[in-house]
Amino acid sequence: MLTISQLAATAGVTVRTVRHYHHVGLLPEPERDASGYRRYNAQAAVDLIRIRTLADAGVPLARIGALLHAQPTEFASAITDIDTELQRKIDQLTEYRRRIAELASGERLVLPPEVVAILNRMRSLGVSEQRVRLERDSWILMQALDPRAMPLRIREKNAGFDDPETTRLYLACDQSVDWDPDDPRLDQLIDDLDAWEIEHERDSSQAGYLKLVSSRISEASPAWERIIDALAHRAKRRRTAGYDS
Repeated sequence: MLTISQLAATAGVTVRTVRHYHHVGLLPEPERDASGYRRYNAQAAVDLIRIRTLADAGVPLARIGALLHAQPTEFASAITDIDTELQRKIDQLTEYRRRIAELASGERLVLPPEVVAILNRMRSLGVSEQRVRLERDSWILMQALDPRAMPLRIREKNAGFDDPETTRLYLACDQSVDWDPDDPRLDQLIDDLDAWEIEHERDSSQAGYLKLVSSRISEASPAWERIIDALAHRAKRRRTAGYDS
């Protein structure tokens, strides 16, 4: 007869594991003897070794109890089912690993190559990573809410970075991220941006996904929030003047 410590050592598990198997009903717990100890026979040792072997093979504890007393054909069928389930989990984990590997490439997971190329072009121009991330988020929103606008916007974005003045203004906006909203330099930047929008017949009114983009940018910088609000106000004033004329 074996004590619980001797039983655990025989099967290569801990006493805590034996007690857990008692708790979940896998291994019967014997009554205490006259000296107050629980004594285990050879069958308990065999059962514990089989439980440990099945558990180490990945068999869920909830299924081990039935397998311990199954006939050979039932045992083989159950093992086949368990193997199928393990293979399904392996396939699922393999897919998770593939997706995690794609995450390492950042934007490529959710954006088309043309947009990723734009983001990389911004980095090569010296645009801060914070602004690149905001740009990435705006493309993600556009793709979700207005996918038909993507091709045109891609062409416009590349054309903008081909233009020295557009690039200058973009970099100036990027540099203003940490400015105080009352910084007088913002006044000139707003004037320059407004003139650019008039020249390129752009409207700062916020519609569709642009409202979310503007909100995302405003959250990142009080200075940028002031720029967006000022340009939207000027565009609205021009529209109102146009309606009245």
